[in-house]
Amino acid sequence: MLFNSLEFAIFLPIVFFFYWSLANKNLRIQNLIIVVSSFIFYGWWDWRFLILMVTTIFFSYLSGLGIIHVRRTYDETTARNKLRLITALNIIINLLILGYFKYYNFFVDSFIETFSLFGRELSARSLNIILPVGISFYTFQALSYTIDVYRKKISPTKDIISFIAFISFFPQLVAGPIERAVNLLPQFQRKRHFDHEKAIEGTLLVLFGFFKKLVVADRLSPYVDAYFSNINTMSSTTAVLAILFFSFQIYCDFSGYSDIARGVSKWFGIELMINFDRPYFSTSFHQFWKRWHISLSTWFKDYLYIPLGGSRISKQKTYRNLIVVFIVSGLWHGANWTFVIWGALHAFYQVVEHLSTNFRKKIFVFFNSKFTNKILKLGSILTIYFLVCFAWIFFRAKSFDQSMEVINQIISFDFRFDSLNLFALQGPVNFILGLFGILLLLIFDLSIVRILSAKNHVKFLFSVVLLLLTVYLGKSGEAVFIYFQF
Repeated sequence: MLFNSLEFAIFLPIVFFFYWSLANKNLRIQNLIIVVSSFIFYGWWDWRFLILMVTTIFFSYLSGLGIIHVRRTYDETTARNKLRLITALNIIINLLILGYFKYYNFFVDSFIETFSLFGRELSARSLNIILPVGISFYTFQALSYTIDVYRKKISPTKDIISFIAFISFFPQLVAGPIERAVNLLPQFQRKRHFDHEKAIEGTLLVLFGFFKKLVVADRLSPYVDAYFSNINTMSSTTAVLAILFFSFQIYCDFSGYSDIARGVSKWFGIELMINFDRPYFSTSFHQFWKRWHISLSTWFKDYLYIPLGGSRISKQKTYRNLIVVFIVSGLWHGANWTFVIWGALHAFYQVVEHLSTNFRKKIFVFFNSKFTNKILKLGSILTIYFLVCFAWIFFRAKSFDQSMEVINQIISFDFRFDSLNLFALQGPVNFILGLFGILLLLIFDLSIVRILSAKNHVKFLFSVVLLLLTVYLGKSGEAVFIYFQF
């Protein structure tokens, strides 16, 4: 079920009505309504997907009960190994499920290709496996529960209904944010009351999310798709424009989903973490990854980067850890070598940034004035943005060969305008509206935090503006969110 679908427009008011009218005085019934609604929401794509999600829920819940039992039964020395075993088993089971459905064919095909390089032919069959929607998101959310229980950051819960609600909460189930048990689970264990101010904030976030999706992402999508479907007939001008368009398409598509998820959650008295914070205004790659897909980047930081040693060790090992984290992050996004390269590129950016820290500081000290500092800051923002766009080529391309075609086309410096077929695709009006949407996005992105903290009448007026813009400028149709495939 898509946020931008008629089914969801009917589904949400019904859930909202039952949640606040019939279950307003009973926490367990509130959570039960969330669980039933989430199962309907998720099963709308394919009811078989529910089997996998229930399996993840079962083993993760069981791991919590197992940890309780071990800590109560055994002394600390005996319990240590048993706790590690329970935690490791749950991690392995969940990663095996994720690995089979998401990476089986990728590893089989890569294995065969590797042997073919040495003149050996292997016979192995790829399987026709359907990738369950959102499996990467809810699997990582479930893993964080088990790991945090093991680390004693949260107490294991015996309330199965609140635990299922925590894993399956429908607004953020299929594309995040990836919530931690420390933040989200306790919210399902205490009574929620309708908050008018939070509801207004939620409405503003929902409208801003739909603005990003319908006005910007869905208007730019046809142009990006047209370019990648006909690369050979396009010019360097078209290539550069298509990549710039894709940078805003994917940002608005994904952050739009996160905004809608956060807004809808506020209507139900639930607070989700901020997942994006104006990433294209970053002045460093370190800052970019503190602002882009925050729930995933912090997940890898807490559960992979720091356990590997983080930055507390030698520089060489710190760089190794960065490379490992970003390559794994690339694989998390998809079973394709292009995603691995995308992750490796961002690792390379981070390592170079670390190595050049002192040099960059000296430049700022040397040109120490307000004007030059502003120029240097703007230069940093543009440099980060264009290097991020270069990495997006590998993220968007269907194969390594196609990504190299795009790069070769850009560096050929064929700046002809006769092949700028993006105008012809849907007409100059739609093209201009797409550019206008990007401009509005940049303005709104700079002001949204201030508006969210303003008085209710300001939020209301801005909501009206967003609603009108979305209705009049938005692209019609039920376009799938990009991150559903991850």
